[in-house]
Amino acid sequence: MKRDEMISRVKSHSEEFDFIIIGGGATGIGIALEASARGYSVVLLEMSDFTKSTSSKATKLMHGGVRYLAQGDVGLVREAVVERGLMIQNAPHLVKSQSFIIPTHGLFDEVLYTVGLTFYDLLAGKLSLGRSKRISKKKTLERISLINPKKISAGVVYYDGQFDDSRLAINTLQSAVEKGAVVLNYCNVTGLVKDGDGKVKGVSFVDGETSEKHQVMGKQIVNATGVFADDILQMDAPGAEKTIAPSQGVHLILDKSFLPGDDAITIPKTDDGRVLFLVPWHNKVIIGTTDTPIEKESLEPVALEEEIGFILDTASRYLTKAPKRSDVLSVFAGLRPLAATKGKGNKTKEISRSHKIYTSDSGLLTIVGGKWTTFRRMGQDLVDKAEKNHGWPRISSKTIHLKIHGYKENVDYDNPLYFYGSDEDAILKLASQNGNKNYISKKLQVIEAQVLWAVEHEMCRTVEDFLARRTRCQLLDARESIKMAPRVAEIMASALEKDESWIEKQVQDYIAVTLNYIL
Repeated sequence: MKRDEMISRVKSHSEEFDFIIIGGGATGIGIALEASARGYSVVLLEMSDFTKSTSSKATKLMHGGVRYLAQGDVGLVREAVVERGLMIQNAPHLVKSQSFIIPTHGLFDEVLYTVGLTFYDLLAGKLSLGRSKRISKKKTLERISLINPKKISAGVVYYDGQFDDSRLAINTLQSAVEKGAVVLNYCNVTGLVKDGDGKVKGVSFVDGETSEKHQVMGKQIVNATGVFADDILQMDAPGAEKTIAPSQGVHLILDKSFLPGDDAITIPKTDDGRVLFLVPWHNKVIIGTTDTPIEKESLEPVALEEEIGFILDTASRYLTKAPKRSDVLSVFAGLRPLAATKGKGNKTKEISRSHKIYTSDSGLLTIVGGKWTTFRRMGQDLVDKAEKNHGWPRISSKTIHLKIHGYKENVDYDNPLYFYGSDEDAILKLASQNGNKNYISKKLQVIEAQVLWAVEHEMCRTVEDFLARRTRCQLLDARESIKMAPRVAEIMASALEKDESWIEKQVQDYIAVTLNYIL
């Protein structure tokens, strides 16, 4: 996956592409894989880095959505638990089963959650991850030792999926490229190209690295830009109605000592009705999420003080070791591209997470809503819709059992390189050849060879790309990642043939962004 080669392929492609996908988050990536797997020619354009916005800021759960079951959205939950099972089969190096415990408060809770979660298991059918069951108060305290014993009567264990969002994105893109797709980061779409009948036939974009302007033609243009979907719709039809109601979710990262065991905790009812999760992730604990409606979308949203306070307050009521601001290793905010509903007064937690596909008069296809868990299915539905709209022969989905790049069974999650899957051997070979076994951070177990690998095979272009998304250092320990930035910049500069001023600017830019992740 080399960017220069991708740009050359776009320039030399004289015919129309079958699909031009605008947006390199979970949704666009799912569509690129589905379309290329069916044999269509595909180009995907992302204005910043892949998953820079919402899709790198998820709760890291590949889950059916227990709360949607409570809201009666059985169809969405059924779709999600099936997709969760497929992804555990297709990318076991990145998606795994995770046990959760719900602390209960009295007999009513115990019966309600045991029955509800048993139904949740049954919806997954053969793809179920395990049976839910009630466990005693004593057993609950043994498994989650820091839970406040005064707060619980017993516990209910259930199973869901957990994953690394940006790593799954990179490996899925690599899979799409292996199927012939062209994928480009730092390419900003500036306009839509239309024919005399007003049908959209292509896009104009600017290469963010060279400032060169390009035009690329395609049979089906797809708007998969998440929280920015309305920007593309305005390009298509100025004055178009809003389709997105963005909401912000905030997460804190804590040291593993706040959740010493292997189980995650689900607190299903907080003061304002939201679900709070405490989940082990990359040997840290991720805690969230909030759900705050926001007016304006942004690429780098910032956590609000009230959201941070809400998470810390709620956690301190349930844990005997209460987390303080000084314990927070990183705080990150992500926007959810919820599909806007008609009428006022809908709380965002009540807006459905199911995806919607709109066909504009121009033929533009826009997909909104959805979530990481269903990204493969969203791609399938979008390509099906394009085939129907164009009267193309119907091709069945090729991704249901498609193994994602890096596929590896029997993964050792204690290995710091586990998330590379089958690429790990090549990285270790690179490390031994070039003497790049040196640690950039012993604390986060990152070696120099990982930087070279990211530049050469994962289209990593900036220090932030590497520290935030090719590895997850920015999220796992923001302060430590700032210490790593100068060395990462030096290695990248050598590989990309950049000068000292590039190194300096990269480090400054990275520090400026990452200060927002530190409390």
